Amino acid sequence: MGSEAALPKWASNPCIMGIDEAGRGPVLGPMVYGCLYCPCSYQQTLATLNFADSKTLKEEKREELFEDLKVNDSVGWAVDIIDPRELSAKMLNKNKINLNEISHDSAIGLITRVLNIGVLLTEVYLDTVGDAEKYQAKLSQRFPSIKFVVSKKADSLYPVVSGASIVAKVTRDRTLRGWIFEETAENMHRNFGSGYPGDPETKAWLTDHKHIIFGFPSLVRFSWGTCTSHFKDIVEVLWESDEMDEDVSSRRSGKRQLKLSDIGFSSSKRRSEEIESSGKGRCKFLEARKLEQLTHF
Repeated sequence: MGSEAALPKWASNPCIMGIDEAGRGPVLGPMVYGCLYCPCSYQQTLATLNFADSKTLKEEKREELFEDLKVNDSVGWAVDIIDPRELSAKMLNKNKINLNEISHDSAIGLITRVLNIGVLLTEVYLDTVGDAEKYQAKLSQRFPSIKFVVSKKADSLYPVVSGASIVAKVTRDRTLRGWIFEETAENMHRNFGSGYPGDPETKAWLTDHKHIIFGFPSLVRFSWGTCTSHFKDIVEVLWESDEMDEDVSSRRSGKRQLKLSDIGFSSSKRRSEEIESSGKGRCKFLEARKLEQLTHF
């Protein structure tokens, strides 16, 4: 049952929860955190459901197990899907939030969500993210009434975490399969491989789908080091407000520069209105996002 379903009777009894993620390493797609929870009294039965670390199972088996979970009245589950743009924005923010912090916040959010619907959580099992002792202490301080077990390979040791691993992995796989591209490039295709940085098919996809001005499609975590090698060919855009520094910037960077007017924006108010009304002359990227030049804020 998902977290939005009606609260079962067993939820008022002591319950355990497992939390795991899928997609921490890929350069493409979201990172997904999943949780599975059930009554403590159901642990022995849970161990017989043939869960395992999702990475050790074939896709067909993961899908089958997930469908079984969805109709099992003795367990509950929930997911947190973290968009690739959110990941990059946080990691490149002026006040940077690293991947471990993002992971911690997601796990804390899932625990809070399940507690808020009325489930009596007494034990939570998680895989290590960063220093295990510090992570466990952080969680215990936030939720003092819950016993936390933070362990390496938790998805192989505890069936409740293995179940959470299935939830996270299947959700991420389905999200990737159903990904709707906002971008409108005519040569856009979905043959992006596994999404992992070392996958030749993924590397080729990144090369084929790089825009010299706007970078990568929204599917890409552009903060990943994998993308760095592609940035050498990216055009440095000169914003009109920076025109006074144009000469200095050009000498300093040595990069080719473009003004916004070179890609469909005009500094002329009349010309800008004509473009906006007709839609002509603007890059498809800007049209798709309904971006326009503002003269007043």
